[in-house]
Amino acid sequence: MNIFSFFSKPRHWFSAEQNQQIVEAIRVAEKRTSGEVRLFVESKCSYVNALDRAAEIFFGLKMDQTKDRNAVLIYIAMKDRQLAVFADKGIHEKAGNDFWNSEVKQMLSSFRKENYTEAIVKMIEQVGDALVTHFPYEKEDKNELPDEIVFGR
Repeated sequence: MNIFSFFSKPRHWFSAEQNQQIVEAIRVAEKRTSGEVRLFVESKCSYVNALDRAAEIFFGLKMDQTKDRNAVLIYIAMKDRQLAVFADKGIHEKAGNDFWNSEVKQMLSSFRKENYTEAIVKMIEQVGDALVTHFPYEKEDKNELPDEIVFGR
């Protein structure tokens, strides 16, 4: 069974303008790096912790198959108010645990103020900065993964 069989039609967590703002942040971040950023949003994170769910989605979306192992998934369960960032081996090792933990704390702080779009865009920008530091854009780089937001159940 494919992980995508569980996905439903996109929830309207974001307005069309907010959706475009987030996708544009992903595109801008990826233009400066060979790394990849994806956002997965769903309603609930049932029966597992957010990091385990993010890992499940990361591998289900085949994000571990980028050339330099430098993909990053930002996972959000809106109703449960949970989030996680799951980074592939290449970027995780270079940025280190402190970076990822700090990013999640900052995003949670913004979420408490209900600044969802702003927090997501800022997280994407900061992940992009980390990717640029360790995986700068090179002439032959190609966009290995789609930039659109993935909506779960």
